Amino acid sequence: MESVALTCVLDKTLLKAKNLIIEKTTNPKPKVAEKDLIFGRITTDHMLTVEWDRSVGWKEPHITPYRDFQISPIAKVFHYSLEIFEGMKAYKGADGNIRLFRPDLNMKRMNISAQSLGLPKFDGDQFLECMKELLRLDIDWVPESKDASIYIRPTMIGTEPVLGVKSSGTALLYIVLCPVGSYFTTGVLNPIALWADTECIRAWPGGLGWAKVGGNYGPTVAPLNRAEANGCAQVTEIGTMNIFMSWINKNGEKELRTPPLNGLILPGITRLSLIDIARKWGDIKVVEEEFTMKDIIEASKENRLLEIFGAGTACVVSPCNKILYGDQEILLPTTDPKTSIAGKLHNEIIDLQYGVIKSDWSVPI
Repeated sequence: MESVALTCVLDKTLLKAKNLIIEKTTNPKPKVAEKDLIFGRITTDHMLTVEWDRSVGWKEPHITPYRDFQISPIAKVFHYSLEIFEGMKAYKGADGNIRLFRPDLNMKRMNISAQSLGLPKFDGDQFLECMKELLRLDIDWVPESKDASIYIRPTMIGTEPVLGVKSSGTALLYIVLCPVGSYFTTGVLNPIALWADTECIRAWPGGLGWAKVGGNYGPTVAPLNRAEANGCAQVTEIGTMNIFMSWINKNGEKELRTPPLNGLILPGITRLSLIDIARKWGDIKVVEEEFTMKDIIEASKENRLLEIFGAGTACVVSPCNKILYGDQEILLPTTDPKTSIAGKLHNEIIDLQYGVIKSDWSVPI
């Protein structure tokens, strides 16, 4: 995780799961078949909300029927992008148990992101207990498939209705749940094409490229539109994912490389997990070092490039089959998912997430 030397907003009253108030819906929604799931379109019956006020701290957590918010048009979130979020999933294993995957890391990252925008700190363990209760209430929404899951979107926004660039005196921390299938319409482990944008820069030294804040994602939409207009699914550095490259380096070693956490790269939970898994294998050198389009083009011409893929909570692992870079089309090697690095990493992390492989990374609710 990126360390941050920032002054956080101190709590007067801590968030406590024991104060959770639950209101169950009297009008449950119809469930949707797995084949009809579109990523991020469908929500479950309930949501979790916790309000914060500078004068009193955290108020009681509430689970309520899913609903729209009523927020002032001059709330700080709308004008100064005081918004952070996380991406998590809950998985139903063959044993019927529902599991989270390394949720402590999401809570740690979310608190660091909150500090970056002057939003309030919260107790991650207590918030996780509230999250588990929400999942238990909507347990029937969790798909029974290794190709589907419940996407969990913890979010915090600054809600104080005051114009002016200052920290927000009120905030809302909440969670919504979405049953989801594959992130890309191409399906699981089917390769996607990338657009190498030469005009826009998502992150820069001294910025918040390392934080999961909304302001990191909005500026990528226009480049993504250009990518899609050119037949590509994502923008390098793989859009919302972390990028990995498997190649033969100039020393003749088979190497898996991903950029370092230098302040520009989001410290992805999936990224870290894939690094840990590949290092455990011991048959490939794993390094966190930068690489450029020049490196990719040179390796491609010298037949040293083996694979490029993205990784993230939403897509898990997504192989790439080509990059459009200016007037160049760089064709990337793609291999059988059963033998490729991307495929092997995908299969092992999925087995960890669904409880096929026992691990303390997998946390039952």
